[in-house]
Amino acid sequence: MTEHPTGLDDPEYAAFAWARYRRIMAWMTLLSLACGLVAVFGLEYFYGPLSWVAIAAAIGGIGGSVLMASALMGLVFLSSGSGHDEAVTRLDE
Repeated sequence: MTEHPTGLDDPEYAAFAWARYRRIMAWMTLLSLACGLVAVFGLEYFYGPLSWVAIAAAIGGIGGSVLMASALMGLVFLSSGSGHDEAVTRLDE
């Protein structure tokens, strides 16, 4: 007896969920770039002119941290919202 796939095992829902995740990540990429640029302008305001290495480090460090946090949180919500968390407990039974 086969049961109907649920969550990300269902190809139609998986396509929808991953498209939503990519859309969220596109917006979060723009937000992380904005955070990096705000940080650069703040550093230039308080410390004066910065070298290109300091600018790249600020954008990469701050923007990269925001982007990594949003990617990981997005995957947590994708897993929880798709039912994969419950599927693991069903395998134990």
